[in-house]
Amino acid sequence: MTSKEWESRVAYLGPAGTFTYLATQELFPNEWLIPYKTIPECIEAVASSQVDLAVVPVENALEGSVPLTIDYLYHEADLYVVGEVLSPIAQHLMVNPKYADHWEGIEGIYSHPHALAQCHKYLYYRFRGTPLNPTTSTAAAAQYIAENPDQCIAAIGNSSAAETYGLNIVQDNIHDFHFNHTRFFVLSRTNQRIEREHRDEQIKTTVMITLPNDRSGALHQVLSVFAWRQINLSKIESRPLKTGLGDYFFIVDVLEDENAPMMRGAMDELSALGCSVKSLGTYYTYQNSHD
Repeated sequence: MTSKEWESRVAYLGPAGTFTYLATQELFPNEWLIPYKTIPECIEAVASSQVDLAVVPVENALEGSVPLTIDYLYHEADLYVVGEVLSPIAQHLMVNPKYADHWEGIEGIYSHPHALAQCHKYLYYRFRGTPLNPTTSTAAAAQYIAENPDQCIAAIGNSSAAETYGLNIVQDNIHDFHFNHTRFFVLSRTNQRIEREHRDEQIKTTVMITLPNDRSGALHQVLSVFAWRQINLSKIESRPLKTGLGDYFFIVDVLEDENAPMMRGAMDELSALGCSVKSLGTYYTYQNSHD
């Protein structure tokens, strides 16, 4: 089937079998899904019109934000968030079938750094001293295990990766905390909104704010802009501006439509206060059932 027969092209952090792939597949079951090896490659693909949309991880309930995604959207790419997906995350230990009966002797464990961190307690108590090797994704780790059957090594990833690459799950649900979810952004060059069935009714807008220099109470003023208008914030986080120590921008999730009168007023007031404001757009949230 040629690309012209698909409605749109969607980049995702690959290869097939990643958590990003599962999130993308559920939201875009009829689109042409194209894997990329890294988050910057996904973002650049949509920015350069190689694809129409890109799905990238932005936050995990256990490990927090994905700095690479946030920083790239601030410093490198002029894109919009047109939807987000929340996915449950279950991490499993998997090996080549050759080692299924004596996996306790594995000599190395491979996975994405966030997945390794999400399983810290399990790895510390069960495989203390075993080398932990970071990969670009959990599925890339599974693929590596499958391609190196002569090594007694393991990967951490989801059941889809195990099935895709023919591995055996020898320990399931090894993540440290039960409530483990990851949030994914859907990115586009245009400020649109993806509208599908079964979306959350609460709309959200993400903005990036840079404060004026050398002004006492500037952050308090910014928060007051939203507070007196009774506009609720669900997240505020600082990230380095990369211009020197102590220089930061703030990424803020606002539970309001950017076109609502109160929201437009808030943006105007922030500008009047000397803040630099970049809106990533307004979007809906979708819950992914796969883990």
